Amino acid sequence: MARSIYNTDIYREKLESVSSDILRNVRINKGFIIWMGILALALAACVFAYTIQLKKGLGVTGLRDATSWGMYIATFVFFVATSLVGMLISSVLGLAGVKWIRPIARIAEIIAVAFAAIAGLVIVSDMGRPDRLPYVFMFGRFQSPILWDVTVVTTYFFVSLMLWFIPLIPDLAIAKTRLNGRPGFLIKAYELLSVNWINHDRQVKIMHQAMRILLILIVPLAFAIHTVTSWLFALTPRAGWDSTIFGPYFISGAFVSGTAAVIIAMYFYRENYRLSRYLTNDHFEKIGRVLALVSIIYIYFNINEFLVPAYKLKTHDAIHLRELLTGHHAMLFWSVQLLGLVIPVILLLIKRMRRPLPLLLISAVVLTASWFKRYIIVVPPQEHPYLPVQNVPIEWMVYKPTVIETAVTFGSLILVLMIITVLSKLFPVLPVWELAEEEASAKGEENKQ
Repeated sequence: MARSIYNTDIYREKLESVSSDILRNVRINKGFIIWMGILALALAACVFAYTIQLKKGLGVTGLRDATSWGMYIATFVFFVATSLVGMLISSVLGLAGVKWIRPIARIAEIIAVAFAAIAGLVIVSDMGRPDRLPYVFMFGRFQSPILWDVTVVTTYFFVSLMLWFIPLIPDLAIAKTRLNGRPGFLIKAYELLSVNWINHDRQVKIMHQAMRILLILIVPLAFAIHTVTSWLFALTPRAGWDSTIFGPYFISGAFVSGTAAVIIAMYFYRENYRLSRYLTNDHFEKIGRVLALVSIIYIYFNINEFLVPAYKLKTHDAIHLRELLTGHHAMLFWSVQLLGLVIPVILLLIKRMRRPLPLLLISAVVLTASWFKRYIIVVPPQEHPYLPVQNVPIEWMVYKPTVIETAVTFGSLILVLMIITVLSKLFPVLPVWELAEEEASAKGEENKQ
């Protein structure tokens, strides 16, 4: 679009209108304080549970010699998966020139930043000696997939943070003069973070170049983060993990959980922030189609995951499949497959199910099922080791999460919600300058006709 649009009355009119709608939610109000207080109290209880684990060891959890990975690792994989939505929305669809993702891209990046930031902490909760975490960086071996995972997760977080922050700079410059009645620290923060942005041609050019580089860079980085995570499982000979498709299988599953999370956030912002002018039914219609598409792809990889070992039916694969299909984990397995994938896809093929409220309900079920899917991936394969488990209590042979373990897991989710809340209340959740450009251009074209 021509730069001259910024000097027109149409643009200035649209900028005032858009900034008024979006910036009215940038405030520290009573609801924000109450919500953060509730989260803080809940987090304090979870931190207390973690102090018990830290003091007494992992014996207070359901983790034992046979099942050494449980809810913590399932949550880690789930968080890493959900964070990939930033790449799907901003990069894949953005570089493809899809225009309707403009108001959604920042929401996707908020989710990506929050989940990627806490994913590493979940790993710490799984460590019996977290004081040894620095050794991973000090003495890590290149041969270790764990070192690869730590590296790509950290890098992905910082790139996602930049993808959220750089397009925010023009909005900060616009908003710093429109924050009357807000706390002084917030206005000063906007002045500092806007880095003297004056909407100069050279500044805009540099910003677009930086964004394009990051959008291209994050594609292989995002693929690497979940491929490496899948290798933590696939590089073992354990039945249920010994698979060559785990890389694309994990990535396709990540798109499902991430898209569902974005839809839930979109609905919340639309209703609570009164942004239905910008998050329209058409946006929900299109993102619903995206969810249907990535879910169909994920169903394909789920079929591959079980069809190939079922055809070969090696001894240990047979034991694992029997436990999933008809045994101890059958109820959870079939619930995840049917409620989390098959039924949502069927519903999403119906147009009226892609309206905001039905789509919200479908996405909530899909996101919940996505966590349980990671649980199914992590836990059942460990319950049938190659060597027999002898001379131990029977409860050690079957993994059962404890209250302490559950509380610590919920603590990580609370931290994610706190980050999303802070980023959503202290900064614009939609791009003010881009939406003003879009509306001004549309108005200009309309006037020409």
